[in-house]
Amino acid sequence: MSHQPTLRQLRYLCAIGEHLHFGKAAQACHVSQSTLSTALQELESNLGVSLVERTHKSIIITRIGEEIIARGERILSDVEDLMAAADASRTPFSGEMRIGVIPTIAPYVLPDLLGELRDRYPDFKLFIREDLSEHLTRALETGELDLLLLALPYRAERVETEHLFYDEFLLACDPSHPLTERPSICTQDLAGSELLLLEDGHCLRDHALEACRLSLKDVSVPYHATSLNTIVQMVASRIGITLIPKMAVDKQILSGTNICVRRLNDTNVHRSIGLMWRHKSPRASEFRLFGDMVRKLNEPDAAGPASEQEGDLVRSGSGHPAAV
Repeated sequence: MSHQPTLRQLRYLCAIGEHLHFGKAAQACHVSQSTLSTALQELESNLGVSLVERTHKSIIITRIGEEIIARGERILSDVEDLMAAADASRTPFSGEMRIGVIPTIAPYVLPDLLGELRDRYPDFKLFIREDLSEHLTRALETGELDLLLLALPYRAERVETEHLFYDEFLLACDPSHPLTERPSICTQDLAGSELLLLEDGHCLRDHALEACRLSLKDVSVPYHATSLNTIVQMVASRIGITLIPKMAVDKQILSGTNICVRRLNDTNVHRSIGLMWRHKSPRASEFRLFGDMVRKLNEPDAAGPASEQEGDLVRSGSGHPAAV
C-alpha cells in the first residue's frame, strides 16, 4: 500500500522538475543534495513508481513524474493559500509576506519602501527574493512566494495583476554621440544604433524594445550585460547607447559619469510597474494596500520630473544639465 507523500517530498520533487539538476534543486530548497536525493527515493518507494531517470549528463522526468509534479505544484499552492487565509484574518501587515522583485526594480524601489514599512508596521516581516521574472512567477505558482513586484505584462497562469505606475525609458549616451546634436530624438532615430541591452531573460530588454517599437533586427547589439550598472559603465566608455529606466536615473545610477540622458519625443515610451499574486488569494486586499504604498512612494514630484521642466533635456550623471 502506498504511503501518502509529504509536503517536503513534493516540494523537493517540484524543485527537481524546475531545475532538472539535483545540485541546483537542493540549493533552491536550502538543503544538501544527499537530503534531496534521499527524499526523492523515499517518495518513489512510497508511491511505487519511478519519477526521475538519472544519467551521467542529465536527468529526465518520467511521464508519471510530470503528472505528479503538476499535481504537487497545485497542492503546494493550495497549502500556501490555506496559510494565507489564516494570515488574512489578522490585521494587515501584522504577520509575514514573501515577495519577489526583479533586479531592475529592487534597488530603486525597495530602500524607501522598506523604511516606510519599518516605521509604520514594526512587527511586519517581509522576506524578499530578487530574481528574474521567469523564476519568480514559477515560485509564485508553486506557493514559494506570496506576491511579486515586476514589470507588466508578464505571462503566468492563475494569477491576478495590478498596475501601479509607469516608469519612463530615457536615452542614455556619451555627450559626444551624434544623437545628442539633435534638437529632439524619437524612437526611430535609434534604428541602426549600437544599443546596449541586458542579456536574454531580463524582461527589461523586451519591454524597452517594445516601448520603442523596435526589434533586435533594427539595432546592433555589441554586448549583452547582466546588470544596469554594467551597462552604465559601458555607455560611459563610449561602447554604445542604452535605454534606461527613469527610476534608476532618479536614484543616481549615473552618479560619477558624464553620461547624457535625453527624453524620447514619443508617447508611451515606458514600462508598467505592478503587482502579481495568485488568483483568488485570500490576501488580495492586503496586497492592494501594499501596492498603494508602493504607488504613493513613487509618484512624480508635485513640480514634475526634471525632463518636463527642461523640455526633452534631462540631467547628466554629474548632476548638471546634460550638454546637448
